[in-house]
Amino acid sequence: MWHQIIIVGNLGRDPEMRYTPGGQAVTDFSVASNREYTNNAGEKIKETIWFKVAAWGKTAENVVQYLHKGSKVLVEGRLTADKSGNPKIWKGSDGEAHASFEVTANNIRFLSSKGEGGGEGAGDPIEPTAPPADPEDIPF
Repeated sequence: MWHQIIIVGNLGRDPEMRYTPGGQAVTDFSVASNREYTNNAGEKIKETIWFKVAAWGKTAENVVQYLHKGSKVLVEGRLTADKSGNPKIWKGSDGEAHASFEVTANNIRFLSSKGEGGGEGAGDPIEPTAPPADPEDIPF
């Protein structure tokens, strides 16, 4: 079986890089994907979906070097589910349940120009690196 998700959006915060005990780099960052539409009543609706993204190896190093809060990116990857195959559920400070959509990146393209802080240039791909096979190596 195979699944893939493609997200285009802006980084919601600066990327954070860590290293696994085995020495592999992993960077996590959030991406906000916005959608605007007009409903049947004529009201403009703005919707934002947040994704937590993890990049590994050389990709992780490039992300932390060239991207920052507000950078526009395209992320291709796979959804990372909890053990039952669902989105990760957590309680917010308001006591309400929230779902977390988490993605392991296979390919990342910078969409912002250098002047916009996007890094190497619009559309430049970052080569993918596979995550470690052992889930115990994930530092978060």
